[in-house]
This record gives sequence, structure tokens and C-alpha cells, in this order.
Amino acid sequence: MPMRKIIKIDENKCDGCGLCVTSCAEGALKLVDGKARLVGESYCDGLGACLGECPRGAITIEERKAAPFDEKGAAHQAYAAHQANAEQPHVCPGAASRVLHHQDHAAPGGAPTAATPSELRNWPIQLKLVNPGTPFLQGAELLLVADCVPFACADFHAMFLRRRPVVIGCPKLDDVNLYFTKLAEIVRVAQPRSLTVIRMEVPCCSGLTHLARQVLAATQSGIPFNEVVIGINGAIL
Repeated sequence: MPMRKIIKIDENKCDGCGLCVTSCAEGALKLVDGKARLVGESYCDGLGACLGECPRGAITIEERKAAPFDEKGAAHQAYAAHQANAEQPHVCPGAASRVLHHQDHAAPGGAPTAATPSELRNWPIQLKLVNPGTPFLQGAELLLVADCVPFACADFHAMFLRRRPVVIGCPKLDDVNLYFTKLAEIVRVAQPRSLTVIRMEVPCCSGLTHLARQVLAATQSGIPFNEVVIGINGAIL
């Protein structure tokens, strides 16, 4: 076997978030018993696209004797892995149940406070349903928001949504390939003035940031990009 670069996974650091699995275009990685594993040396090209997606620093590149990279086999493996992930989504540690405690914002005497007006200015808001040619996207300061954000961030409308169109999605539960195609089309057709990703702090949600960066790189748009991370307690991190 030839000497070549190939990834190495430190199982003690791996928390099983699965971001490396979804970022591996060759399908060389899989979650086994809650840990990321290399399912076949010949499917790993050794370029390390998964390194930057690991929030725990559990993945490194080493040079050792390994089976040669099988590009054709990797393509078949990637398709099979995509189908398997779609049918059996992995369990992310960010999905752990928690009880959150918030201060009661009711007015004195127990009366409810006045309703906060909605700042939503576009419909639909689901990324997969939005038409890239729709007027509200043209030259806009576009928000790409994880589904859970408005539920965690009480002031979402006032802080972020005012005068900005929004599209939402979940990088864990939805088809990321479809998201890539749609967002790339929006960038090309609508030519937004800026793109801001607002996501939750849980590891799997960073896939939305990864998606946006991939799209901007592929389209070579050069538009300003920002990321806002919201804690599960609603705070901006």
C-alpha cells in the first residue's frame, strides 16, 4: 500500500455531532455507536474537508500506508451514505432535553404586556419554497435563519428582522443538497447586498454556516457575510 495522507479520528474527543459526516463529499465517514468512524480508507481523499467542521478538534491528517483513493468507489459510497442519512438521521448531542427558566415579563398585576408587532415582511420563509426571482430578495440584506432561532430569541423580530427578508431551514433535518442549490440560485439571481446566518449554538446547527460559506465560495459573489450564534437560553453568543 502507498504512503499517503488520510484522516485520523480521536474517539476520546469526538462527541458524535455528525458534522464531519455531512461535510465529507466522499461518504467516507459514518457515525458508529455515537462516534465518527472512517468506513473505508479508499473512500478518503485525504484533503481534510471535514477538519474545519469538527467543533471538538477530533480530526487530524496523518501520513501512513493506506489503500489508494478510489474516486469511482467514493462516488458510489457518497450516494449510499446520503440515502442512509436521509432515512436514518443521526442523534445529535445538541438535541438533549433541557428545561429553560426565564423571567416572567408580565405587567404588574399579572396583566399580559402589549403584543410586539411582527416585522416579517416576506412569505414564504422556508428556503426550499422561496422563488429566487421574487422582488423582496433583490439586492436585500438577506437573513438565513435556523428554524429554532425565533423560538429561543425573544427579541428576534426587533433585533434582526426589521426591513430584512428572511429564509429559514434546518441543516440537520432537511436536504442540504437542495438548500445548496436553492441558496446558490438566490445569490446568483437576486444578488443580495449581504448574507447573515443566524443559528443556534448546538453543533449540528453550524451546518447552516458551512452551507452559506460553500455557496458564497462556489458563486464567487464576494458579498459581505456575517454569522450570529444564539444560545439555547436566548442570549447572543
